[in-house]
Amino acid sequence: MLPLPASCGTPRSSQQTQQSPTQNAIAKQVGVIKAISGRTITLTPDSGGNVSVNVQDNTKIVRVAPGQTDLKSATPIQLADLQVGDRVFVRGIASADAKSLTAAGIIVMKGSDVAAKQQQDREDWDKRGIGGVVTSVDSGAGTVTLSVMAAGVKKSVVVQSGKKTVLRRYAAGSVKFDDAVPAPLDQIRPGDQLRARGTRNADGTQFTAEEIVSGSFRNIAGTITSIDSAANTVTVQDLIAKAPVAVKISDQSQIRKLPLPIAQRIAMRLKGAAADASGTRTASVASKAGAGGAATQSDSQAAGGSHQPGGAAAGGPRSGGGQADFQQIVNRMPAAKLADLQKGDAVMIVATSGVNSDQVTAITVLGGVEPILTAAPSNAGAMTLSPWSLGGEPAAAGGEVNP
Repeated sequence: MLPLPASCGTPRSSQQTQQSPTQNAIAKQVGVIKAISGRTITLTPDSGGNVSVNVQDNTKIVRVAPGQTDLKSATPIQLADLQVGDRVFVRGIASADAKSLTAAGIIVMKGSDVAAKQQQDREDWDKRGIGGVVTSVDSGAGTVTLSVMAAGVKKSVVVQSGKKTVLRRYAAGSVKFDDAVPAPLDQIRPGDQLRARGTRNADGTQFTAEEIVSGSFRNIAGTITSIDSAANTVTVQDLIAKAPVAVKISDQSQIRKLPLPIAQRIAMRLKGAAADASGTRTASVASKAGAGGAATQSDSQAAGGSHQPGGAAAGGPRSGGGQADFQQIVNRMPAAKLADLQKGDAVMIVATSGVNSDQVTAITVLGGVEPILTAAPSNAGAMTLSPWSLGGEPAAAGGEVNP
């Protein structure tokens, strides 16, 4: 949390000095500007209902860049410079009902700056990221071994952390990446999902991490047996657990659907990988997707994404390795809605681990996966979805300080 400068402290008067400690208590709110009317800002906090912020003539307002960790480079601005969508940290005196706040100081991150920084971080995580399921952890050596699904085949990658590596962990039961908190390496457990940003060696078996984000999630693959639109839930017959699971769809949940041609291509690659594993030679479908790419150029364009030469796959070498990142395909898909899903649809879901095994909250729901589950259900189970697509990708893991 960025501190306010001394000049942003609450103005004190003889009258304020005589007030009770409760009335003098400094309140803080963090959120996004919903509306501005005159000298009143309607703020939508990260938690709780809207708050009215009263801006005084002597309220100190400064602008900082996303990622800035102190106010040394902060720029003074005026109330007129604020816009709907800006992210702000407000400090001041709250009303008795806590529904309004008289601001002493406001720190602002412009909405356009935040969007640009998130886009930059997303691209960097895509180019220099790796993700997979944790198979082992050696806290003494500072390493985590991942099982990465690439071109339909599992591959082990050793992720090396150091003193400067930023470590964060997804909050239990949360679907928001912004809830990720600093956590040591020894909190990571086998079965967790992990994503790291850094540098890989030539053959993709070793990865030196600048940042690591981990969490405990549940991956579900199965068929929708019922949909309750009023309650925003779907019930899925989990193929792995062989039991029904109620999945809550929140306003933070992401829904995607694979076009049939892309789902069929992935299914062909899974079939080929399964045949090769049993000693039977098959035609290499993976080569049709382009070296290191998740799909052909036409597939990428149809999915709404741009083809990157060399296919910066998070699961392995960026070029020449023939390794595909399933999550990159998902990220290119246009957003869908709960109404786009139907009873009988096959889906793959990544969700919070949940307190109860029979009810979880969805992070990502992927439809259109019938060919994948039909072709190779055992391999499809290994093609886990990444939970990192929400909350602007793992942008905050890079030491980003929200105001």
